[in-house]
Amino acid sequence: MKLINIGFGNMVSSARLVAIVSPESAPIKRIIQETREKGLLIDATYGRRTRAVIVMDSGHVVLSAIQPETVASRVGGGEIA
Repeated sequence: MKLINIGFGNMVSSARLVAIVSPESAPIKRIIQETREKGLLIDATYGRRTRAVIVMDSGHVVLSAIQPETVASRVGGGEIA
């Protein structure tokens, strides 16, 4: 199991990761609100601005304060295509 650092020492399993998206669009904001209401939102921003939204296969959504590109490069271990 490979763990990905999503900032401030927080880790997620790369095997459970479905998508890494930017939080600006209305559909993503709606997903965040719905998962918050269901109790499936994990806020790992430590009070900072949300820059990446990570969707997990369990239905959980994780908020991160680092850029989606940075998270993606950590998942792939290298360059972004």
